[in-house]
Amino acid sequence: MPRWKYSYAFLDPWAKREIRRRLLKAVAIPGHQVPFASREMPVARGWGTGALQITLSLVGPLDVVKVIDQGADDSMNAANLRRFIHAVSGARTTQDALEATLIQSRHRIPEERLREGQILVLQVPIPEPLRYVEPSDQRARELHAFGDYSALWVDIFEEHAFLGRTQKGAAYPVLVHGRYVMDPSPIPRWDIPKLHQARHITLLGAGREKRLYAVPPFTQVEPLAFFDKPFQPEVIRGHCRRSGVNHVFLNALPQEDGTLVYEVSDQGYLEKLLAGRETGELFVETRHGD
Repeated sequence: MPRWKYSYAFLDPWAKREIRRRLLKAVAIPGHQVPFASREMPVARGWGTGALQITLSLVGPLDVVKVIDQGADDSMNAANLRRFIHAVSGARTTQDALEATLIQSRHRIPEERLREGQILVLQVPIPEPLRYVEPSDQRARELHAFGDYSALWVDIFEEHAFLGRTQKGAAYPVLVHGRYVMDPSPIPRWDIPKLHQARHITLLGAGREKRLYAVPPFTQVEPLAFFDKPFQPEVIRGHCRRSGVNHVFLNALPQEDGTLVYEVSDQGYLEKLLAGRETGELFVETRHGD
């Protein structure tokens, strides 16, 4: 795409300024949903337009950008977004989470612990954590204002009462800085602890619903749970078919014979393991599968 036909990083300067101002408010009020004027983007709404607008409003020519989808750098969605960001900004791209200054992701937080100064941008389809217990957006915003999350607590209680466990595999609600409950995007429960007291900043964008929110560095993030039914991430079963490890999140891949094989979800981390390269400190090191 010839860059001279567009403003730097595709968005016009007024759009980028508006998004940056909204992000400042989101960082100042952790977990609070901030409305913004979501623009039309050259990808369909629901394919990461909110996060893409955040990325384009922040990226500079000296940035190093990583884009992942379900942990993979080479999926169609991730590859297309990465090519577009590079074409309109000139920023270099990478698959190494530790090398990147700006990471846009759908469904996963990298396994290696991010450092201060790095920015993680998460794509969010549904930003409202109360959507499934309170269908009215107006009423949901009133409940956020009052800090009334009793319906969510009842929902979690009923899951444990009837099923003996939570059935929320992703988008598990979390309390941020002791005030707002937020939807952490469709990341798996495995990734929830990575948000607590993280060194990096996490920005979340929902283009279709025109909402931004954020988790600043070193912020308390607690998944909603009862003291006698503590929060539990997924139990990882099996071993990665390529590296043999089972200490990080594994994708279960169905086979033609009906069986499952497993593979490390974080492609950048897996490539380091296979190449025998030194890896960084992990976010989660204590959970090992059966």
